[in-house]
Amino acid sequence: MLLVVGKILRPHGIRGELVVEVRTDEPEDRFAVGSAFDAGPTEQKRDTRLTIESIRWHQGRPLIFFAEVPDRHVAEELRGLYLWVDSAGIAAPADPDEFHDHQLVGLDVVTVAGDKVGVVDRIDHAPASDMLVVRKEDRTTALVPFVRAIVPTVDVAGGRVVIDPPGGLLDL
Repeated sequence: MLLVVGKILRPHGIRGELVVEVRTDEPEDRFAVGSAFDAGPTEQKRDTRLTIESIRWHQGRPLIFFAEVPDRHVAEELRGLYLWVDSAGIAAPADPDEFHDHQLVGLDVVTVAGDKVGVVDRIDHAPASDMLVVRKEDRTTALVPFVRAIVPTVDVAGGRVVIDPPGGLLDL
């Protein structure tokens, strides 16, 4: 499975350096000299391969020179592209209560009583807490705060997430 780890925002300066928006919890691991990415607007349309030649951080964002980008004109053409990596090369978190998004997407969602609710469609990262976006059986969507009080069990190997939703949460 491919994962987005960044998005190219804009060129910086005239030599082809690019400002990248980080979309990973581990930027030091993903954005290092020699790291390579597939770049494109979608997972199906990744037609560019980029390798980090040098990187520096400015105002909380990486400024990156890619080996394949010789000047600002080429850098302009990359504006808005996503940087993709293969999840097979990413180690699982050491903390058993921590998960990568790709581990959760596609898991069945059931209540503590065993009733099937739906499937995890994606994870939205909100300021207060992450939200499981659940595609319910009736094709509507529910947002479930990803906190232990509401999501007591995540069984990646078993392919399910157990939730204990407060009254009305799934009806919103």
